Amino acid sequence: MRRARSNERRHAHNRAVKSRLKTCEKNYLASIAAGKKEEAAKALSTVSSALDKAAKTGVIHKATAERRTSRLSRRLNALK
Repeated sequence: MRRARSNERRHAHNRAVKSRLKTCEKNYLASIAAGKKEEAAKALSTVSSALDKAAKTGVIHKATAERRTSRLSRRLNALK
């Protein structure tokens, strides 16, 4: 029973973190689409930080975080 309760809490927390990641990434991609380089650079920093934190706590795998950060930064470099 205790394990089920803790799993439920963890599941809710993980969903919230993943939702935040998607929101940060969406905001970043919107600024890329608008061609706002400075805003996109700030958004990339936010997304990268959120991905690293999610990987650190085990919400997503470390390699997944690094791969997504790499792909997002390539988009910013292509914009410049």
